[in-house]
Amino acid sequence: MSNDAIELTTDNFEAEVLESDLPVVVDFWAEWCGPCKALSPLVDELAAEYDGQVKVGKVDIDSNTHLANEHRIQAVPTLIFFHKGHVLRRLTGNVSRSQLEEMFEQLVEVAEEDEA
Repeated sequence: MSNDAIELTTDNFEAEVLESDLPVVVDFWAEWCGPCKALSPLVDELAAEYDGQVKVGKVDIDSNTHLANEHRIQAVPTLIFFHKGHVLRRLTGNVSRSQLEEMFEQLVEVAEEDEA
């Protein structure tokens, strides 16, 4: 995991995600998941590129089954896009870098419109 993504657990999820001033992308993943390993570097790159605009966190579903259940994770990887504690979008499975980048852009736009 890169330094740009936050490791999320039951202990810090509320503060880091639900109470965040920045929009948050949460990557639900598992060590045994091949598609998760393929998606993770893209998520890390975008976490670095959007630093200060979007917060990125990762939830290991095997270590945090309560969070996985609470957010109805049925397959990994699943990305959930939050703004002000609300889910704006969910994405399950692998996507291209351009698709992921577009979703980050949309999240930034929603946050900027909300501030205006």
